[in-house]
Amino acid sequence: MEKLINLQQIYSVSDFIAVLNQTLEFAYPSVEVEGEIASFKINQGKYVFFDIKDSGGSINCFMTVWQLRVPIEDGMKVVISAVPKLTQWGKFSLTVKSIRPSGEGALKKSFELLKAKLEKEGLFAPERKRLLPSLPHHIAVVSSTGAAGYADFIKIIGDRWGGLLIDVANVQVQGQGSPDQIIKAIDYFNQQEKLPEVIIVIRGGGSADDLSTFNDEPLVRAIAGSRIPTLVGVGHETDQSLADLAADVRAATPSNAATILVPDKNEIIRSVKRQIDLLMPRIIQVIDQQKAELNNQLINIINKIDLKIDKQIVYVSSMKNILNQLDPNKVLDRGYAIIRGVIKRGLAIEIETNKVILEAEVKNVTSK
Repeated sequence: MEKLINLQQIYSVSDFIAVLNQTLEFAYPSVEVEGEIASFKINQGKYVFFDIKDSGGSINCFMTVWQLRVPIEDGMKVVISAVPKLTQWGKFSLTVKSIRPSGEGALKKSFELLKAKLEKEGLFAPERKRLLPSLPHHIAVVSSTGAAGYADFIKIIGDRWGGLLIDVANVQVQGQGSPDQIIKAIDYFNQQEKLPEVIIVIRGGGSADDLSTFNDEPLVRAIAGSRIPTLVGVGHETDQSLADLAADVRAATPSNAATILVPDKNEIIRSVKRQIDLLMPRIIQVIDQQKAELNNQLINIINKIDLKIDKQIVYVSSMKNILNQLDPNKVLDRGYAIIRGVIKRGLAIEIETNKVILEAEVKNVTSK
């Protein structure tokens, strides 16, 4: 007996959409598409709709506002990372995971749009900038440890000063996912119990597309919102990113960041020696003046002491003369006599002169 098998399965509409989406998910779990933005709009402040097109076609795109990390507008050329999908209404679209400007013109336009937005909010205002510590002892570095810019920074830090406590967050500094890694590192350092004195974000030179990481809006806000002062050195001297503008201090290059952060110990030693050489004559002069003043003070004190001693000598001499004058023997020498006894008629008394002692009897006493 023969059995016929129907190889053509009949699907319901929703089942077919589901199967097709499974097939798309298996064949194209993620795609990158480059094209021009058209019909850009945001609904309810949450959902972003636009078309990506070129001269030969157009595809509908959908994403949420929180995924939109760079400003875009109609006419800009972009590269989107997305998942292809067929909607329940049979409309093919791309669910966008990330979007980045493509080409110099689009990068510049996106840069200017975000710069104007953040500038209006005051993120780049000079009055919110903080000073870096004059000589930090504990720093945090956010960079790719395999990059030449990081190696230059560490070498110059060691040559110029050395002895710093350096915490390093090794992150990706370009490409998809790099802004989130840098943000995570900044947040990590800001949550430490003992905070570093400064956070340094560095990356060497590269193309405008390579450096676009540092124009990511959440990253720029993380740098501006850090409670630890920030120093950003990205690219070459002529490059400028929004991260540079949001930082407390901007360095032209990673090497320049190292020279800004710490002084040159050899130059400080030379400077101190020069200052000592300049100050030494003045120091000697001051010492000589102090010695002269001290000598004068000592002389004045000695003179005052001498004067007091002279006065004391005169006083003692005067007292000595007085005592001499009061000496009974001296009185007798002047012809006086000393009478001892009770002066009363009929009683005996003793009379002493400078030469003899007489005994006598009082014959009469008359009041004077």
